[in-house]
Amino acid sequence: MKNGNIIKTDRLMIVPMELKYLQSTHEYAADLENTKYMLNLPNETLDETKSFILYAEEEWKKEEPMFFEYAIIMDGMHVGAISLYLDKDNTAWAELGWTVNKKYWKKGICTEAARALIKNAIESYGINRFIAHCDSENLASSAVMEKIGMVKIDEYGGRFNKQSTDERRECLYELII
Repeated sequence: MKNGNIIKTDRLMIVPMELKYLQSTHEYAADLENTKYMLNLPNETLDETKSFILYAEEEWKKEEPMFFEYAIIMDGMHVGAISLYLDKDNTAWAELGWTVNKKYWKKGICTEAARALIKNAIESYGINRFIAHCDSENLASSAVMEKIGMVKIDEYGGRFNKQSTDERRECLYELII
């Protein structure tokens, strides 16, 4: 982002996603338990994961990227990812998303990473509205959204997660600064 590509917190380094994280990304991106509530995961092959990372790397190289995919590093280990998708005007609002390897669940990683990414987006782009979506049964993700100050503003049907043919309900959360 404009203020640099590395975001640091007390415990985490949040760095641009790159191909060196292929194996560790695929570990959580292909895991059925880890991706149970995800729209676009699990990945079925290593090549699918590689394609996404290469796409993210190319986006980072653009003059005005539309999304930023970060690797979350804790104690020198790649433990997950967090992303920021900008609106088409690059100014009004942004969407957050995250996933963490199940080995690192319940350690506050997503909450810490999301707070840091929000702060960076405010400073870099002056963004004052953030949204995030999750499956209505994804209580862990809902809890993160609430911990970072987001409020649930809608819930509706029509969600189809990749590993399920069942129609699900989706929750939309918002944070206005």
